[in-house]
Amino acid sequence: MSEQAPVTPLARVLAALGAGERDIASRVTLTGGTYNTVTRVTLTDGRDWVVKTPPPHTAALRYERDLLVNEVTFYTAAARAGGPVIPRVVRSEADPASPTGAYLVMTARPGRPWHEAGLTADAGDEPRLRAELGRLVGRLHAVTAPAGPGSGFGYPAEPFGPLSPTWRTAFTAMTEAVLADADAYRARLPYPVGHIRTVLAGAARLLDEVARPALVHFDLWPGNLLVAGEPGARTIGGIIDGERMFWGDPVADFVSPALFGDIEQDRDFLDGYARSTGGAVEFTDSLRTRLALYRSYLYLIMLVETVPRGVGPEAAEATWESVAPHLVDALDRVRQGG
Repeated sequence: MSEQAPVTPLARVLAALGAGERDIASRVTLTGGTYNTVTRVTLTDGRDWVVKTPPPHTAALRYERDLLVNEVTFYTAAARAGGPVIPRVVRSEADPASPTGAYLVMTARPGRPWHEAGLTADAGDEPRLRAELGRLVGRLHAVTAPAGPGSGFGYPAEPFGPLSPTWRTAFTAMTEAVLADADAYRARLPYPVGHIRTVLAGAARLLDEVARPALVHFDLWPGNLLVAGEPGARTIGGIIDGERMFWGDPVADFVSPALFGDIEQDRDFLDGYARSTGGAVEFTDSLRTRLALYRSYLYLIMLVETVPRGVGPEAAEATWESVAPHLVDALDRVRQGG
């Protein structure tokens, strides 16, 4: 008797939704992410889904535990504020056959990643899209963590324990975790971990200015922004991959839309944001220092994660060359403003 082929995580998920092989019109593995396995599945009845399953490996950063819990929280919370650009959660639950967590099925959104959409200057789409992005992000920031027991600041998956009553406590736990990962994985950083910890702590008091746990995506790079439509009439078709969201300071979402740039120079984004929130962002010294704190956190993640990802020496060196100078600059700004 021949052995049966093992059931794949994707097959288990689809079976739980009552979909078998005969119901599948097409399936495409989506690339661009660095953690979960993502597959777009179109069914013969026209339903179009994106299925996320956790990776089989266990090497990860501390904050990455149960990332899909964060993503479900993001889509659920953002559904009203973000309107149709936010995927709808079809189903998410623990996979009893997987040691690494839950799966997620969501509706697919139209469009291609921003950096693959072929935007051209003569079509005039870029300024309008930046303003549209600003408006959408401003609307997302109007969403506050639900009140009641267990509410607070931090990652909904609670990788470091319950949500925190203050943003300073939550963000300190977040930075402590990535610094502990840097030690554990012996990651290459421009300064010793102890020095970085001291610099970040020197400005921690400014985090007490944040009193409301807002919905923060924290991964708004072009790959997570889908652009739909024809040249001259492009629109944002989807904001995806909310797995790294947290409840915190909305200023943190100013990092990834201008990853290695200066968000203060992005007038289109900021004008759109101001129209959505009812007032222009005032870039005070305090706000700039908090922004530098969040830039430092993201750049630390980008450097440290190359080790558990096993990206290889060439990719690791490329990441170092592009990220390390910006981490140095961000830490300098934190030190000067702390």
